[in-house]
Amino acid sequence: MAKTRPQRRWARKVKTDSTHPPPRTFSGSASQIARTMARKDVSPKGLGSAIRMIQYFINRGGRRLSASRRRELERAKRILQRRRGRRDERASI
Repeated sequence: MAKTRPQRRWARKVKTDSTHPPPRTFSGSASQIARTMARKDVSPKGLGSAIRMIQYFINRGGRRLSASRRRELERAKRILQRRRGRRDERASI
């Protein structure tokens, strides 16, 4: 009898009190994901928090994340990084 691996359900239940992205947030286009994650109710600590949440989702998806979905998430992350860079630039002037 072959041993079967138990199915791992990665971070489905991981949530914190401060951030609750709406359901299916990470299944949209890059601009939709970036827009949603940049909202104050989703990322109250700012854009850095939004970028980290997207990266966490990518990391936890691992091999099960399709190449097209990974590309879209990376694109959303880059949108937020550029927006954050502009905000940091304005603050230093």
